[in-house]
Amino acid sequence: MEMRGWMGGLYRISEWIMRLSVTNVLWILVSLPFFFLLWMAVAATGAGVQGAAGADAAAQAAAGMLVFALLSMPLFFFPGTAAMFSVVRKWVMGEEDVPIVRTFFRAYRENFRMSALGGLVFVAASYVLYIDYQFYVVQSKSVFGVLFLAFIVLFSAALFNFFSLLSHLHLTFWQLLKNTALITIGAPLHSLSVAISNGALIWISFRFTFLIPFFVGSLMALNSFYQFYRLFNKMKEKQEKWKNEKEESSSS
Repeated sequence: MEMRGWMGGLYRISEWIMRLSVTNVLWILVSLPFFFLLWMAVAATGAGVQGAAGADAAAQAAAGMLVFALLSMPLFFFPGTAAMFSVVRKWVMGEEDVPIVRTFFRAYRENFRMSALGGLVFVAASYVLYIDYQFYVVQSKSVFGVLFLAFIVLFSAALFNFFSLLSHLHLTFWQLLKNTALITIGAPLHSLSVAISNGALIWISFRFTFLIPFFVGSLMALNSFYQFYRLFNKMKEKQEKWKNEKEESSSS
């Protein structure tokens, strides 16, 4: 029996809190090596700030931990994030009562290879962006800083679009990368909206840190796939309309 009124509203809110928190915790657990190494890098940086004598050693330790964290992303962060997107995809498409744990780990196994390959590509791309940042922005201090910021926005949007496409369509790896690039560049308003809204979620989460272990990842995935699914349906409708118009013109 469905509850109505404010009791029904509270029940639905509690259901969504449970869904989001369980999915977020699963994501953190399977991505734990990456988050641990990232935390160690941040902790090493903090140690360098506290004592000037060991600042160089702390900076080297932080850089080393950060490198290891990036190298761990294809094996841990990317498969876990792909599985999380597969869960929120079900919710956006109306299947809100799917078994979260079973759906998560089934998607984790099925998408592991593709997500790990995507992780290698994105980690390599992030390294290139870092080199460009050091050369053009830090050393030159020119107008390239604005261009670099635009690239960061596009890169972030491409990352979210990659996971949305991976969870929604059965594509080859190269088709996946091609469609990620096409959507990111071909729909700039969508890319800007996804990057800014997820950036806002990250900012809010660091203001209210209790959100990080329970909600930040799943909220970003839900926001990203919801916007992607709206765009995907609009593109599908336009394609079908164009196809119908073409058939009508050829038959007349």
